[in-house]
Amino acid sequence: MKPSIPKGTRDFSPTEMVRRNYIFDTIKTVFQRYGYLPIETPAMENLETLMGKYGEEGDKLIFRIINSGDPFKDLSIDALVELIKKKNQLVSEIIRDEQLDETKKYSEDETLKIVNAKLSQEAKKITEKALRYDLTVPFARYVVQHQNEITFPFKRYQIQPVWRADRPQKGRYREFYQCDADVVGSDSLLNEVELIQMMDDVFTSLNIPVTIKINNRKVLAGIVEVIGEKEKIVDITVAIDKLDKIGIEGVNKELTEKQVSDKAIQQLQPLIAFKGNVSEKLIFLKKLISSSEIGKKGIEEAEYIFNSISQISNLKSQIELDITLARGLNYYTGAIFEVKANAGTLISSITGGGRYDNLTGVFGLPNVSGVGISFGVDRIFDVMNELNLYPETVASSTKVMFVNFGEAEEKYALPLLAKVRVAGINAEIYPDYAKIKKQFDYANKKQIPFVVVIGSEEMQSSQLTLKNMISGEQEKVGVEELIKKLK
Repeated sequence: MKPSIPKGTRDFSPTEMVRRNYIFDTIKTVFQRYGYLPIETPAMENLETLMGKYGEEGDKLIFRIINSGDPFKDLSIDALVELIKKKNQLVSEIIRDEQLDETKKYSEDETLKIVNAKLSQEAKKITEKALRYDLTVPFARYVVQHQNEITFPFKRYQIQPVWRADRPQKGRYREFYQCDADVVGSDSLLNEVELIQMMDDVFTSLNIPVTIKINNRKVLAGIVEVIGEKEKIVDITVAIDKLDKIGIEGVNKELTEKQVSDKAIQQLQPLIAFKGNVSEKLIFLKKLISSSEIGKKGIEEAEYIFNSISQISNLKSQIELDITLARGLNYYTGAIFEVKANAGTLISSITGGGRYDNLTGVFGLPNVSGVGISFGVDRIFDVMNELNLYPETVASSTKVMFVNFGEAEEKYALPLLAKVRVAGINAEIYPDYAKIKKQFDYANKKQIPFVVVIGSEEMQSSQLTLKNMISGEQEKVGVEELIKKLK
């Protein structure tokens, strides 16, 4: 059997892991600088924890876990077929009940809930758990479960892998890491301003030129209200969110398929096509949604955020109000963010986030507002590889290698090596007795910048030969001077 890994997953070499850890460490340093503390949650969650939080399309991408043992023991193929048929039968029964009893009138959503409730016990025989889709919903579950141990506002960061049953393509994987920072228990828009600063700090430190796009779901709610499609907000925002991928024609086609009226689609066209700076866009929006209270509230929030940002002089990123930015996740209720690289071929977002007012409510803790961002490390990794943005010092985790010529030299080198490590310098010794060319080749392939050569002359004089593997320069140094130079 030829070794392979599942599509949408990747192996990472030592060199790649050193680079990835550089990204993780950079992000973690910024999180800690702003007062965020780490937590971890399990790779798997109860299926009911995840379902219904990501919209219809998101729920389809959840990786379900088959129950342990033999869940199909009492469920034959024929029984599975019957289970599928049963769903249609249940829908028919509900329709019949409505016809027989006029007091029983169910909406499409209510019908679906009744059907799912009746089928849930059958489904639990097969699967009760799933791999986490993101870190935000597990975080909301964590907050509710540990609410008596938490100090609010609660600022946490989390760096762990997530899984999505997506179609693999450039910049899109089935297993990938997210680096999240969230604060819950505070309605203050200062949190949004701080998160924008954090995103700018991270990408400035990584030397990636980016645009931070900002919008507000209340603005979008106001737009769908004034065009008369209030009930279609999820369909409209999901479609608009795909503008960069499928273009205006694709968006309009999807809106038509979702039965959004032709008149409403035409009213959306000026919004999608409008260009201008932040002030011009805000003026445009004020005119467009002046009759919507929720829309006006969204504009007020956007103005506060942009006015606050304008007072911060050291931001390096481009910051833009994108009135077509929607983000498909259902739980956003206020500000929404998306970051895209200004260079390279990756067009997908590399960071996203937003405000969610009641995500903990579905777990029994209502009226707890939160806001957060999520860095897509795998996409950031791809961008940095393409643009070759890593500092030379990130190439290897080893700073210096001791050459090994034989038993006497090895015995002499070991205590010196220990002293160098105690000083906090990453160091190693070549494990075998070998010719110097072979050992130098090893150091070059691992991109180790310095090599210490110890022969009979060095042992007699206590002066080590330090070779710079990049410049080729050599010098004689004592062990204390060696440590000073390497540090």
